[in-house]
Amino acid sequence: MMTQTTATIDPKEAAHFGAMAADWWDPAGSSAMLHKLNPVRLRYIRAAIDRHWPGHEQAFRPLSGRRALDVGCGAGLLAEPLARLGATVTGLDAAPENIAAAAAHAQGQHLAIDYRATPVEEMTDSGFDLVTSMEVIEHVADPAAFVRALAGKLAPDGLMILSTPNRTPLSRLAMITIGESVGGIPKGTHDWHKFLTPDELTALLEEAGLDVTDSSGLAFDPRSGFTLSSNKAINYLLTARHK
Repeated sequence: MMTQTTATIDPKEAAHFGAMAADWWDPAGSSAMLHKLNPVRLRYIRAAIDRHWPGHEQAFRPLSGRRALDVGCGAGLLAEPLARLGATVTGLDAAPENIAAAAAHAQGQHLAIDYRATPVEEMTDSGFDLVTSMEVIEHVADPAAFVRALAGKLAPDGLMILSTPNRTPLSRLAMITIGESVGGIPKGTHDWHKFLTPDELTALLEEAGLDVTDSSGLAFDPRSGFTLSSNKAINYLLTARHK
């Protein structure tokens, strides 16, 4: 049961994404943009894993024996690849509709993923080796409290990876003006004023006792789609660990 005293979930945001649950796994559906982003995010995550836990760079399952937590998992677009990389995965989402869609899809893929419609602030488990939260922090009511909650779930030698849009004129143009009109992003998905700059997110992570160890931009190339880039003007990823 969600209580507003502890959860940073915005009910309107949860309802918005819950309404997208039915076609989340359709590459041409309402989550088409996430399908396009996912391969690039996975490349970044795999590189971060290999740096953090070296010696398994050629392994198909470098997360074997490790626990992963994906917060704001939607219908499992990231949780499933993490499970295939060998992790024991827990996925949290504010929308029960998303959790139902995620569980059904995982079952069809013969993947054992622990999906819960539970706010991270109210989850009792901790000590996760990997904590991920992709395109989520810009939708929560209290970003600082959300980051503290994520940090509280991370094992002492754990790895955290976050992605979010930057708050720049270019991100407003790309993600809202264009993205929510012709780019396949459902209208009303983003509030540009809630976007965090890399400096702002880094400060929140540091206040929560974490050090940012790596970052990368996500850029769009009309010829090849989304790519990792030094340009963080539209979207970016950060890697962090306990100080």
